[in-house]
Amino acid sequence: MTVNIALDSTLCALGLKYILSEYFDINANIIVDNSTPEAGDTSSALYIVTPARYCANLDFFIARRSRCIVTGTAEGTLDPAADESQIVDRLRQLLKSHDNSQSGQAATLSQREVEVLRLVALGLINKEIADRLNISFNTVLSHRKNITAKLGIKSVPGLSVYAMMNGYISEADLNNKSNQSR
Repeated sequence: MTVNIALDSTLCALGLKYILSEYFDINANIIVDNSTPEAGDTSSALYIVTPARYCANLDFFIARRSRCIVTGTAEGTLDPAADESQIVDRLRQLLKSHDNSQSGQAATLSQREVEVLRLVALGLINKEIADRLNISFNTVLSHRKNITAKLGIKSVPGLSVYAMMNGYISEADLNNKSNQSR
């Protein structure tokens, strides 16, 4: 497996490269500039990127979303501030889920669940989602429970990251939402 690390900090990237090498016997490449990393792309490459890099290169990463690990503190991400054992455990989980998604075992959401997920990620509360989709409040709660069960993500920031990584919302959607709230 090829792993490409695109972090803002070279020191963090070197540390992550060391962990991948020592604990998982994976030789990683470090991408140091802010350009799109297409040059080294292979069909099995895994990318570890910052949220800013992911958003700046959405066209590239959306097509490879099942092969991306985003850093950060939200659920479903890799926290660069965690201690070594936590990072190793989290990498083990993420690499295992990457292997499972390569085997076609990824969770699939219904169209209505995707609609609810989008609205949750855009910051709407359950009542607003129910009104927007013309469904009951309890139906929204059921959809959210199903989404959480399928994805294993419980927090709104985690769901937002998932929605962005899977192309359900874009940076433009987030900008439109922030402009409407002003």
